[in-house]
Amino acid sequence: MSPAFPPEIEDILSRLDHTCLRQDCVWKDIEKLLDEGMKYHTASVCIPPSFVRQASDYVQKNNDRYEGYKVRICTVIGFPNGYSTTETKVFEANDAVKNGAGEIDMVLNLGLVKAGRFGEILHEINLIGTACDGRRLKVIIETGLLTEEEKIRLVEVICTSYAEFIKTSTGFSKGGATVSDVELIKSHIKNGRLIKASGGIHTIEEAKALIAAGADRLGASSLVSDIIKKYGEIL
Repeated sequence: MSPAFPPEIEDILSRLDHTCLRQDCVWKDIEKLLDEGMKYHTASVCIPPSFVRQASDYVQKNNDRYEGYKVRICTVIGFPNGYSTTETKVFEANDAVKNGAGEIDMVLNLGLVKAGRFGEILHEINLIGTACDGRRLKVIIETGLLTEEEKIRLVEVICTSYAEFIKTSTGFSKGGATVSDVELIKSHIKNGRLIKASGGIHTIEEAKALIAAGADRLGASSLVSDIIKKYGEIL
């Protein structure tokens, strides 16, 4: 049974990749994230690759405290700049899967986008998708650095790839998720692909607006705090 929040709040939590990707995060931060993810039934927790094995073990050992809810472990590769070699990203994906990740968020190479080398982008995504071995792959396109034409072209490419999600932003670059970008992606998406809005989402109101615009998943580090502030902590 999920936590007793209003249905609209439970819907937000069920879409949330509860995130901690700060450069200075420590295990105590990750442990808190995992506890909240299990307690409030978030879609996943999104954490640095170096914590994936420990986090996976922690969920296995502690999920009985939270109605047996085994929150998915999500991690990032090529993060946050995306310009690692394809071989490096493939290694990172393999390593993340081996360590227990259930979802992978990759950053694509924006230099290839700016050069119009979309065939190479598709090739990289598909190699990484293969390395994910059935785990969900989300492709971060960093909307704040793209023209509208580039956004549309990337949506077209990703919709023919092995990836399942188009993700707006890392949260570590210019801008973040916007309603207008989600609406643009939604208007061009096809083949059952999904949208993850991420970057700069701090409040319930912002989350609702992005969901209304078409976001299937949300990436945020402070939404749970905002929900607890407004509705109280579920005991």
